[in-house]
Amino acid sequence: MRVFHELLGPLELPDRFGRIVSLAPNLTDALFALGLGDRLVGRSAFCHRPAQVLSLPVVASYTKTRLDLLRRLGPDLVLLSTGVQREQALRLKEEGFPVYAVPLPTSPYGILENLSTLGHLLDVEEKALELAHQLALRYARLKGRLSATVYFEMDLGGPITVGRGSYIAQALLHLGLRPIFLDVPQAYFAPDLEEVKRRRPDLFLYEPKPWGKNPLEKAKALAQERGWDFLVVATDGDELAHYGPMFFAFLEKAAQRAEEALAKA
Repeated sequence: MRVFHELLGPLELPDRFGRIVSLAPNLTDALFALGLGDRLVGRSAFCHRPAQVLSLPVVASYTKTRLDLLRRLGPDLVLLSTGVQREQALRLKEEGFPVYAVPLPTSPYGILENLSTLGHLLDVEEKALELAHQLALRYARLKGRLSATVYFEMDLGGPITVGRGSYIAQALLHLGLRPIFLDVPQAYFAPDLEEVKRRRPDLFLYEPKPWGKNPLEKAKALAQERGWDFLVVATDGDELAHYGPMFFAFLEKAAQRAEEALAKA
């Protein structure tokens, strides 16, 4: 298979991929959603959904790869994202691996576009198109479900929020939750917590790291520590920051929790 990739240039790839290594959680999610999870032979340290991937060898962090292990696995295809994995993709191509990098989406529709791209690459085009269609319908049903301003924060070793150009901000806006930093022309950035207080959002939506306990209690404690009196909602961790097909179910859950919190106010 000959393809041209905007970042990697001309690529010579096998016509069929029997052994796949995924170095991004969104792509691991997509492979299982497309019925190709049995072809995975390696993963990144951050690929933890679905649970059966945990038995696979860890080949990489998000930006560094164990090249000797990757060579021993002998993949027909190494999948990863662009964004912070851009340089990693270029290095792996230079090392001679059959690599393909899928774009970081700037809206939830980019998640669906990535499914279409994988469907073409992996010869499951009809299945990918049908899955994208069903997810698009679910997303459409969430349009304008709420009406409030929101401050979204995810824990990436420190607080990170979203401005313009983020698929998370686009998804929240689609729900009717207007991010308070939508005027900031930066997709992801460390917020000024005093500025958050000054902008007084209706809702504080907090996303902890995965595997944390009692996320809502942690979010409430953070709000109290910062002197905020906003309504508080929390995800269960690494959900809205995940841009695979599972994102739409996570968004539905976040919308329901926000709706319940606002109804009680």
